[in-house]
Amino acid sequence: MSIFPTSWENININNSHNVPVTYVSNQNKTYWYWFRSLYQRACSVIILEGLPDSWRGMTKDFLYYCLYRFGYVAAFDKIKKFGFSFQPATLYGYDFYYQFTNAVISNPALDQSLDLKIGTDCELLRLTPDYTGVFDVIDYYATQLSQLSEDVQISLINLKIGLIIGAKSKAAAKILKSALDEINKGEPAVIFDYKSLLNDIEAGEDPYYIFERKLKENYLLTDQLADFSTILNNYDTEIGIPTLPIVKRERMIESEAQSRVIDSKSRSVTWIETLKESIEINNAHFGTHLKARLRYEGGVDNVRENDDNRDKPATSIES
Repeated sequence: MSIFPTSWENININNSHNVPVTYVSNQNKTYWYWFRSLYQRACSVIILEGLPDSWRGMTKDFLYYCLYRFGYVAAFDKIKKFGFSFQPATLYGYDFYYQFTNAVISNPALDQSLDLKIGTDCELLRLTPDYTGVFDVIDYYATQLSQLSEDVQISLINLKIGLIIGAKSKAAAKILKSALDEINKGEPAVIFDYKSLLNDIEAGEDPYYIFERKLKENYLLTDQLADFSTILNNYDTEIGIPTLPIVKRERMIESEAQSRVIDSKSRSVTWIETLKESIEINNAHFGTHLKARLRYEGGVDNVRENDDNRDKPATSIES
């Protein structure tokens, strides 16, 4: 299911390049805020069950990170001190079908690196079929949300700019200040000395000049907030969280709404099928009872049921 037969060099290239290379989006806190938020949303999509006791807690968090960051881990039981373990690995070698044959494990806790034969000494637990993880998806949307966050902050500041009014004379300025004070106090009407402005009025001139800000001609805060919802909606669709269009047409038929739900499952189905196939291989090799399922497999109405069953022990292999 890979796009093309890959190699470790290709994996490095895919994980290290940004497009365009001249723009660095991750040098601000806003980017990392959204990256962290989107990563946690992605982790909510897949539920892992039947994990060994040593894989629970913070180790489980590390497992999720490796699967989403690298797309795979190597599982093995070659070290008595750690038992059945998993680690990120460097892959090399090809078999007849251009699949990797070896996994090299390097860890500061080990005296030396391990060179393990896949299928004999270890098995791969894979989330994606192309060994690249899903951080590219998270980065893509975090960049957009980070840039939009900057615009929203500017819009919020601009909304605080009050009226800018020019007065032709000191008398006009004094009247204007007094009138604004009365309005801010909640007075229903403001009365001022008409005679002090009589000369300007008789000359056909306005005693005041209001600088028009033309907010409606600019990118409004309401539009920006709507775009936030659109981007998050698209991201949820990308990773497998059921969603409906933000702007629903008045006569949207049921099949159109359902197509959006199906679209939101397209990528997560690939992930869960890849994960289940690799879990089946691991269970057969190591006698474990690992399981994986989609949290939203039955739609949003089935979320509560899935959550209630997430900690129940697995007793069979799910393929």
